[in-house]
Amino acid sequence: VTIVEYASMTCPHCAHFHETTLPAMKTKYIDSGKARLILREFPFDPSAEAGFMLARCSKDNYFPMVDVLFKQQANWAGVANTKDALLQISKMAGFTQESFEACLTDQKLLDDVRSVQKRGADEFKVDSTPTFFINGKTYKGALSIEEISAIIDPLL
Repeated sequence: VTIVEYASMTCPHCAHFHETTLPAMKTKYIDSGKARLILREFPFDPSAEAGFMLARCSKDNYFPMVDVLFKQQANWAGVANTKDALLQISKMAGFTQESFEACLTDQKLLDDVRSVQKRGADEFKVDSTPTFFINGKTYKGALSIEEISAIIDPLL
């Protein structure tokens, strides 16, 4: 079973899904090899773009960085100085001021993040987050583990 999630780093419903449903879904389906999860970036604003850029700059720690940014969302998304807040979180992930600045000023990286979002909107008609495609069928909203199980179990 393939699960594709379109998410925005500043989306509260996405953060809720990543904090509540994803750990159970990971244990029940992903770690057991029954399903795989593909995260597709769908930023709605420059802060969300910055979050995804920092995750990409984390190289092998992309998913841990995404998890931290979702867990810390209230501390950086929508605050007065988002950049300073992101810098503090990034420093905990091993960034320096220089590597942080280099990441956020990388135009090709920004273009790559935006192209994922554009493809989601143009090809797959994604217009809100989170949006899931489970074996190609569309589901919108922060699904609970019960809702995910009701969709996945019959496909196994």
